Amino acid sequence: MPPELISFKLCPFVQRSVITLKHKGVPFDVKYIDLENKPDWFLRLSPTGKVPVLKVGDTVLFESAVINEYLNEVNPPSMHPADPLERARHRAWIELGSDLLGEQYRWMIGDQATFEKAEAALASKLSRLEAEVRGPFFAGGSPCLVDAAVAPLLHRFEILARHTGRDPLSGHGPLEIWRDEILTWPALRESVVPDFEPLLVDYTRAKSGALAGLLR
Repeated sequence: MPPELISFKLCPFVQRSVITLKHKGVPFDVKYIDLENKPDWFLRLSPTGKVPVLKVGDTVLFESAVINEYLNEVNPPSMHPADPLERARHRAWIELGSDLLGEQYRWMIGDQATFEKAEAALASKLSRLEAEVRGPFFAGGSPCLVDAAVAPLLHRFEILARHTGRDPLSGHGPLEIWRDEILTWPALRESVVPDFEPLLVDYTRAKSGALAGLLR
């Protein structure tokens, strides 16, 4: 039986795991849920009440970074560096990627004060990340788990920049190059539903935050 991924169509953390599954060519099933109306069977599975959840037989895994580590270990070749210290460094930047996704969400839905605070935090953290990118992917010519972790962030910035004219990556040359490469990655292109872009725009508009006022 292929693993089953429990998903919400707009969740960037789910997208991280879909990218890893797609890049490694792992067959899997998807079950979508509505996070605003979580079914009881899902709440019994997920201790955090969050997606993604990956069911492997009778075993349940949760948290995208943990799921990606498992997928990487059982589906070679590895998307992690061989050196233990470098591998730990990559894991640290994956954690920053999670933090950036939180800031991006606040930037997407927050009122003017929250929007400005999130934009300032994004600028600071993106500058730190920019210094670590070797190009064209995070660590060079091949995708690694950091790419899978940060790709949803870069993907959403690209879409929302086209619809609002506001791009937090503007002026961060290495990050713009990285984003351009990520957007050509087949695993990224196949990681979302066909109507992802209008769903994301409509979701942002429905939140009525400061960024929604910039949508055109």
